[in-house]
This record gives sequence, structure tokens and C-alpha cells, in this order.
Amino acid sequence: MIEVRKLTKQFGNLQVLKGLDCDIAKGEVIAIIGPSGTGKSVFLRCLNLLETPTSGTIKIDGISLLDPTTDVPKLRQRMGMVFQYFNLYSHLSVLENLTLGPVKLLGRSLAEAQARGRELLAMVGLGEKADNYPDQLSGGQKQRVAIARCLAMDPQIILFDEPTSALDPTMVSEVLGVIRNLAKQGMTMVIVTHEMAFAEHISSRVFFMDEGVVYENGPPAEMFENPKREKTRSFIRRVRRLNFQINSPEYDLYALNAEVGSFCEKHILPRDMRENLISVVEEVLALQPSFADVLLTMGYSERDGELEFSCSSAGAPVNMLEPEGQPDEIGEMLIRARTDNLQYRYEDGRNILTMQVKHDPSVA
Repeated sequence: MIEVRKLTKQFGNLQVLKGLDCDIAKGEVIAIIGPSGTGKSVFLRCLNLLETPTSGTIKIDGISLLDPTTDVPKLRQRMGMVFQYFNLYSHLSVLENLTLGPVKLLGRSLAEAQARGRELLAMVGLGEKADNYPDQLSGGQKQRVAIARCLAMDPQIILFDEPTSALDPTMVSEVLGVIRNLAKQGMTMVIVTHEMAFAEHISSRVFFMDEGVVYENGPPAEMFENPKREKTRSFIRRVRRLNFQINSPEYDLYALNAEVGSFCEKHILPRDMRENLISVVEEVLALQPSFADVLLTMGYSERDGELEFSCSSAGAPVNMLEPEGQPDEIGEMLIRARTDNLQYRYEDGRNILTMQVKHDPSVA
């Protein structure tokens, strides 16, 4: 459905895209991930000519987007785009935002456009907000309206440019839920996202962009569990896990709590699992005999629903759950109550505790 060959884009002396090649088939959901500044959003904007490529070819259903004889406005109607910051018309109601395009560009009657608009608002869970104005909505609601507005133009392809990056973490899940529903309906989508768990769960293929090209691509299981190239492996390891280094008993507790909270929000962890993790971190740190070199590591797998936590510290062998002298029985009891598969080992001069933090589905 989309064929891109040797695509380049240059801003002055800065070359952002450097000969990018890719093919996207009808019905595919492509998640584009990668470090900042590697051209992900520029690539998306080139696909519908919001940015004019410096060179290369883009074909939509075999029609060249860059051919001077191509009816570009008509071809672009096949491709909708959802932006980071919604871009709704603040002086128009929600329903008016949805009907403007179909009436002006598709020639539909106002009644027909309004009926379709109400259907789409109901689909994204905002049927009761038709007469509201954008300023009366939350960020997540605005983004769902933006998705509905895009669908009102009956696109064959939807491009999402970081659709959740401008949202409060508590609103991310409602937008991702709408996109998941579109994927189930077979909509062709290209999504630039920093939500790794979401990209792994929803996509049919993942593009990892670096050095201005699609550096590696493949099915999500392969890309997230066994990427072939070193830069991809390094990126995936970095974004899938949280590492927090402690080198002093006067460590920054507020920074640690903020990091843990951000990690939990990014992965949309259930409330009970978040609370268990925070409690376990506190209790494990309370058991530390020394803070000279302590590394806390957290990792979450959406596929398995498992949250792994480990604490490693340098020094002589000492099992913090079975210390000499008077053990902290209450701390140990709290840790064991909130975790599974609790294990201790001594390796390469470090004491290592690993465990899986529990999730109780019965907790609201």
C-alpha cells in the first residue's frame, strides 16, 4: 500500500533522512520506535507531504506522490494524520470539528456529516461530548476527538505522530484503547510512539529508526526479544528497564520515587502492582548493610504481565533475607508477601536479590 525508496530529507546542512526504504502492506500496523532526532516524525510528515522530501520516491497504491502530474490533494485524502497536540479548532464544537472536512472536501450534506460524526464520537466513547468545545475536554478526550475527526474523512491509512506524548499519563490508556480497536478493525496504521509496551502489543511490524533510515524491522516478538543488530538491542534494553544507582545512604529518595512512579505510569501497571513495587523497594533498601554501590533494576513484560525487580549490591556475600544476628522479620515478611520467585545469589562480587512483584486481579 505504501512503497518508499531512497527517501531523503535535508534541512539546510542537516540531513535527517538518508535514503530510507520501506514497504507497508494493507492492514499492517507499523510501530516506529527509536531515539529522538532520528527522523521518525519527519518521515511521517513526508508520507503525506507536510514536508517535501529532498529526493526519493513515495508511492501510495502504486501512484507516485511526488510525480508532478499526480492529483496530490485527492491522493492525500486516503491518508489521515493524528498529531501530538490535537490541532482542534477551538472556536468550533466537537461535532463541528468532525463535520467541517467531510462537508467542505468530500461534498457531503451537513446532515449526513453530522450523523457520521455522532457515530464516530460514540465509537471513541465521546458521544455525549458532541456539543462541547475543545477547551471543555481533557487531553485524552481531545486526542480521541482528533482520531474521530480523522476517521470522518474515511481514510485508508492513518498516521499517528506520538499520539500520547502530550498527555498526562493517566489519560494515555484511553487513547491507546481507541487505537487498539482500530487495529482490530484492520485499519492500516503507521504509529510513531515512545510507548514500548503498546508498540509490542499492537503492531504487526516494528521499525527501529536510526541514522536516518529504517535501521532494523521485524515482527514485535523478534524486535523486542531478540533484535539482530546491536543498536536495536541497546535501545530496547534501555527503554524496557529502569535502572537506579545508589552510592550513598543519603540517596535522593524523591528522585527514586519519581523514577519508579514514571516507570509504572509508562507501562500502565495495575494499581496494586505499583503499590507492591513501591513497598518492596522501600523494604529491600531498609535491609541494605551498605549503600556504597547499590543498583535497583525494574523490568515489565506486557506479554506475560510480569514485573521483575532486582537489587544488587557490592561487597562480601550476605543474604539480606537471612542475615546474621537479628533478622528484620517484618521487612522480610512484607517482601515475601508482595513477591513471587524470590531468589538470592552471589555473583561477580555482588549480592543479588531477584523477585517478581505480585499482581492481584481482585484488587480494583
